[in-house]
Amino acid sequence: MAKQPMLKFVQINRDMPAKRDATVRREDFDEIYAEYAAAKAEEQASRCSQCGVPYCQSHCPLHNNIPDWLHLTATGRLEEAYATSQATNTFPEICGRICPQDRLCEGNCVIEQSGHGTVTIGSVEKYITDTAWDKGWVLPNAPSRERSESVGIIGAGPGGLAAADMLRKAGVQVTVYDRYDRAGGLLMYGIPGFKLEKDVVQRRNDLLADGGVTFELNCDVDAAKFAEIREQHNAVVIATGVYKSRDLAMPGSGLAGIEKAIDFLTASNRKSFGDAVEEFDNGRLNAEGKKVVVIGGGDTAMDCVRTSIRQGATSVKCLYRRDRANMPGSMRETQNAEEEGVIFEWLSAPKGFTGDDTVNGVLVQKMRLGQPDASGRQAPEVIEGADYVEEADLVIKALGFEPEDLPTLFGQPDLPVTRWGTVKAAFQSGETEMEGVYAVGDIVRGASLVVWAIKDGRDCAEAILKKLDAAPAIAAE
Repeated sequence: MAKQPMLKFVQINRDMPAKRDATVRREDFDEIYAEYAAAKAEEQASRCSQCGVPYCQSHCPLHNNIPDWLHLTATGRLEEAYATSQATNTFPEICGRICPQDRLCEGNCVIEQSGHGTVTIGSVEKYITDTAWDKGWVLPNAPSRERSESVGIIGAGPGGLAAADMLRKAGVQVTVYDRYDRAGGLLMYGIPGFKLEKDVVQRRNDLLADGGVTFELNCDVDAAKFAEIREQHNAVVIATGVYKSRDLAMPGSGLAGIEKAIDFLTASNRKSFGDAVEEFDNGRLNAEGKKVVVIGGGDTAMDCVRTSIRQGATSVKCLYRRDRANMPGSMRETQNAEEEGVIFEWLSAPKGFTGDDTVNGVLVQKMRLGQPDASGRQAPEVIEGADYVEEADLVIKALGFEPEDLPTLFGQPDLPVTRWGTVKAAFQSGETEMEGVYAVGDIVRGASLVVWAIKDGRDCAEAILKKLDAAPAIAAE
């Protein structure tokens, strides 16, 4: 009888790839996790219990066929594993690096519930696709036939690029427009290299270009440009993301030295590319030698505190108004940050800022969790008389993002938006009430995960293709 290659979770423990020592990794922006060796990847994949109802798959926004590519990895069939992974995910090596697996696939692994430790799904996913790149299995799109129809995509983030990939595979002519000088959106400029090295993003951009996707970069889309894009293409996809930072309106909030997270992270990433970044070089967006306070508890806040450590801050503290258990960001990222020297001040919220022209401190009010609200979540309450001043030379606001006013920016007052300013679009298809105009990703959902943007882009591309295929029949009628 053949040896059973799976169901080894009883004999084999969960084992993540080696993580570089915190004292070493805090000195650079390289990724902190090593790559699995082939034997280790096969071993960890073999721990999968091959569930009849795979909760890992159902809790993945893309519904990736995780059990199958784990089985293929465990049996050494890596090229098939890559093909299976790529069939449902445009960027598996990126999701393997930055998805919060502890809240999605791994967090719902059946063997985790039985106390055996989840399968290391994200690390195996990363290994499969990195191996595919090394072996030359990842090839540009080669549509079986070219189509005359074209689609314009505004925004080169994960949602826009996922739509571009699917449409180009079908032979559609695709042009992607973006305000930045490099494609990738927050993958390129918002996420630090220690989570996602930029050559990983750039090789996908290059692959899309090699497959025939046209990029028009350094392109600010205003009313005239939007009208031009709409005129040139059969359909337009809005995939701009949400870049407007939420702000704080409190005493001292206008002082110098109080910065937005997106500005801080973009400057750091640009510097890593070798770009000239005046705001970094003059010290404004550089944490070196400073006492840094980051306000917020999400993944962006984690990116800011860990970037500050690497830039040489003398101290880094994170203020969050709830406790660790209610932190919205990844618990893995919180642990990584603590290992690297970040101090978390739980149940702490800013009340104002001190300083003359430049900030020198944050007035902090201590909180406690009160009675649960209508959603069941405990609301933070101020503890009277427990205020104190936290010294700071640089304060970074990581409070989340909101959509820009696209109807005004694009000169399209009829573009439907919700009361939150996000574009109102049909579920799954992304179709708006404007003829031929679609929207995907964060500009529809609000600030969300990369994996959801990828799903939206792929679903929207499928809907556009159906519409394009139906067009001749409609015309004939």
